[in-house]
Amino acid sequence: MRKGTQAFFNRLTWEQRFLLASLVILGAGMAGIGAWLNWQIQEGVIHRTAETAAVYVDTAIAPHLQELSDHTEISATQTQQLDNLLHETPLGEQIFAFKVWDRDGRVLYANNPALVGQIFPIKPELAEALGGQVAAEISALDAAENVAERARGKPLLEIYSPVRRAGSNDLIAVAEFYQSVDELQSDVGAAVQQTWLIVGLITIVMYLLLVGFVRGASGTISRQQTELSAQVQRLQQVLHKNAELDERVRRAAAQTTAVNERVLRRISAELHDGPAQDLGLAQLKLDDVMARSEAKPSNGEECQDQTDLVAVKQSLHHALREIRAISSGMGVPQLNNLAPAEIVARVVRTHERRTNTHVDVQMDALPDQASLPIKITLYRVIQEALTNAFRHAGGVGQHVHVSAQNNVLTIHVSDQGPGVNGQAQSDDAKHLGIVGMRDRVESLGGAFQITGSPGQGTHVLAHLPLAET
Repeated sequence: MRKGTQAFFNRLTWEQRFLLASLVILGAGMAGIGAWLNWQIQEGVIHRTAETAAVYVDTAIAPHLQELSDHTEISATQTQQLDNLLHETPLGEQIFAFKVWDRDGRVLYANNPALVGQIFPIKPELAEALGGQVAAEISALDAAENVAERARGKPLLEIYSPVRRAGSNDLIAVAEFYQSVDELQSDVGAAVQQTWLIVGLITIVMYLLLVGFVRGASGTISRQQTELSAQVQRLQQVLHKNAELDERVRRAAAQTTAVNERVLRRISAELHDGPAQDLGLAQLKLDDVMARSEAKPSNGEECQDQTDLVAVKQSLHHALREIRAISSGMGVPQLNNLAPAEIVARVVRTHERRTNTHVDVQMDALPDQASLPIKITLYRVIQEALTNAFRHAGGVGQHVHVSAQNNVLTIHVSDQGPGVNGQAQSDDAKHLGIVGMRDRVESLGGAFQITGSPGQGTHVLAHLPLAET
């Protein structure tokens, strides 16, 4: 049963769920209000009847009970007058039973003479009347003095009205009436029927207004949801296009890295095969000239020429060495078939051979393969960082640590030289080597950082994503 109800509820739209819940809540609230109004109506009718009875007691009954101001019993004369009053007047005909009580709960008069003189427990309503207030209730007639009334088989309206001494507020007795509730229930029923009709109409009007409001709000929300969904879809399309563009930029950057390496390799080859060859040939020819010059007799001018030739030879030798160094630095070895660990070992070995210095190397969990842009960047970052360590730190305490974790390749190159100050770190744009390292790393979606302080050495740190770009 519960599963079926849950399934039915789940099939409803949010609008239908809200209207169903509102109907239940509104119905329960109106039912509560209707019940409270019914109770108020019944209490009002009972109170009105009790007030009418109190007026009747004051005008018709109280004059016959004034002798109780000085006596504890009602005389036979007054008893007869009370009997006549209850049997011969129209109001008396509506009273089913009548009693007069004293303060001790003793019956001083009753239309059932068998009760006169008996003492009964004081009920709350009687106590309230003894306190000077009119009290009334629809009685279940379960008290001991209600034997005769209970035989009627129907509930009666029980009214207690205080009887006061004429001209004062002194209480001398309490008159008790029992009236039929048939007319009362008829009045209450008519009032209740009208009340429920009004409450029902108000409930229907309120629910219809609520339905109209919810329908309008639901339509607005639906339109907004449609517009929002369309905007989200457009945003997703834009994000997808941005992701595609980002991917294209990454691929272009990687391709640019490879293209740059090919360009540098070609320039390196052209330097080696062009100016370097010419300088080498010039140096050889110069050697021949110097040899022939040395074989001839010497004089002062020839000695000066010999000196100039030596200077020219030294300049050519130095230029040739620089061009060869530049050409060897511009090109990288073929890296396609090398693993990252082999690349690290090669670039470190080349640096050690060129600078005649020592480099500590540590490699942890490196992958067997990586993309070519990653390999090129790995080679170039270590090469440039070690070159800077040699130039600015004299190659003291050179250390290379390369590791891979969580699909990220980390390159850490450090030295124990004089370090860098804050101004040097903020002026990276002036150092082409640092700019080149940073651009290479960031073009592949990585992060680049240089840290250090005067006298504490320099640390170059790069993080490269190993995912294929």
